[in-house]
Amino acid sequence: MHAEALQTVALAVAQERSLEVVLKRIVEGLAEQTGIALARVWLLGPGDICERCRLRADCLDQTQCLHLMASAGRSLGSNEDWSRLNGDFCRFPLGKAKIGWIGATGESVLLKRVPDDPKWFARPEWTRRERIQSFAGHALSFRGDRLGVLGVFSRANFDDTAFGWLRIFADQAAVAIANSRAFEEIHRLRERLELENAYLREEVNAASGRRAILGNSPGLRRVLDQIDMVAPADIAVLIQGESGVGKELVAHAIHERSMRRDRPLVKVNCAAVPRELFESEFFGHVKGAFSGASANRVGRFQLADGGALLLDEVSELPMEMQPKLLRVLQDGEFEPVGEDRTRRVNVRIIAATNRDLKGEVRAGRFRHDLYYRLSVFPIEVPPLRERLEDIAGLATYFLKAACERFNRPNLQFTERHIEQLRNYDWPGNVRELQNVVDRAVICARLGSLRLDVPEAVQPVSLVPTGSGGASPRSSAVLPDTELKRLERDNILAALQHSNGRIYGARGAARLLGLKPTTLSARVRKLALKQALLAPDTPRAGR
Repeated sequence: MHAEALQTVALAVAQERSLEVVLKRIVEGLAEQTGIALARVWLLGPGDICERCRLRADCLDQTQCLHLMASAGRSLGSNEDWSRLNGDFCRFPLGKAKIGWIGATGESVLLKRVPDDPKWFARPEWTRRERIQSFAGHALSFRGDRLGVLGVFSRANFDDTAFGWLRIFADQAAVAIANSRAFEEIHRLRERLELENAYLREEVNAASGRRAILGNSPGLRRVLDQIDMVAPADIAVLIQGESGVGKELVAHAIHERSMRRDRPLVKVNCAAVPRELFESEFFGHVKGAFSGASANRVGRFQLADGGALLLDEVSELPMEMQPKLLRVLQDGEFEPVGEDRTRRVNVRIIAATNRDLKGEVRAGRFRHDLYYRLSVFPIEVPPLRERLEDIAGLATYFLKAACERFNRPNLQFTERHIEQLRNYDWPGNVRELQNVVDRAVICARLGSLRLDVPEAVQPVSLVPTGSGGASPRSSAVLPDTELKRLERDNILAALQHSNGRIYGARGAARLLGLKPTTLSARVRKLALKQALLAPDTPRAGR
């Protein structure tokens, strides 16, 4: 082993920035030297396979051990692949045999005559078969930190001069390893920063058009009170409600009032992620983990570390992905795809769905344990048809914003417009209301607005079922049981006429002149729930 040859290898190593390539250059460069049979590099790492490690009984410290990270050499006759990084000796306990002793003490070891010291080797038969004469090993240290061990097995006698040159090479190799780790950390942080900036740009763009939670109805005030209660609690929140009610606005309000508001709220739409990419989307992947993985990728959980993660449409999460999500919620741990290193994160979960998640659990499409992890604090956002008091304020807000956005002259709603909006039951909720207002502004002619919503239906004459056509002007006195029967028949007739609908312009409540909540209570009291099975009836999960 000559100084000039080692210097050439050291220069080649110093030019690399990838840790994987640096380690490969070290062992391959040494293995090409005259007389060298095998060169290996072990680096200190966590005790990650203790349960199945064959050397566990000899391991004094099961929190860390030496990981075989690079290997290169040539066998004399066998087909054994010495470049493999797995097998029985891919981990080495600190203090065990020569490699473990170097890693534990930081001292160097030179065995000039291997056959004279068989106790130092785990496989003496291997040294005899490959005619190994000498072994040289040095600790890899940088600025006082022990990184690992460099070991060389030689078929020629290793003298003190060569041992000294190898010591200098090991010091240069340690610097290259430390620098490559620093470069990779810089690359990782830069990638994360770029992704965070992309999310922040999206947030800024969204914030410019994001509306506040407007309204003063009892149902909305209850939601606002719940937001104020749960925001600082740093627990999981499940937001439920129909499509278009503003679940994402509620999530943002919770995050902006929380202790994590200085970190991002990262959003994942579970309905938009392809099934085969869920794990990579959530946890990231390393280069080469699968076809098309040309670079390392940071997952959403790692990106949201210290902040919050909004799982929109969480009911669409595939069953095979749910246990992995449950593990992150319970332990804060995950592994990127293609990597065996466990990472830890501290993320607050806010989940949202327009489905009845309890019903999904009963149907076997959602894990009950995951449901209870997500629904620590459930919030139900009421549909717009239950917030009639808020429609005028919301519509006026959307009208002003649309006039500015589409550069239209100031337009105003009339009383007839407001009544028309209140008479519609809004199956698309607040989102549909905004779309209707935007469309009206775009189509406005000569300063007049026309709303594209169905008109209210006119009251119809209802004849109670089974009443025999009795005139309502009859002076006959009816017993209480008959009055209750007539009331039940009258409500049932209204429900049948409205196809089971209670709310809205075509609902039974408007036909009967009752408040929808009052009619709902009477329907329950009179055991008419079967009449509410029509698809238009509001219920959880719509």
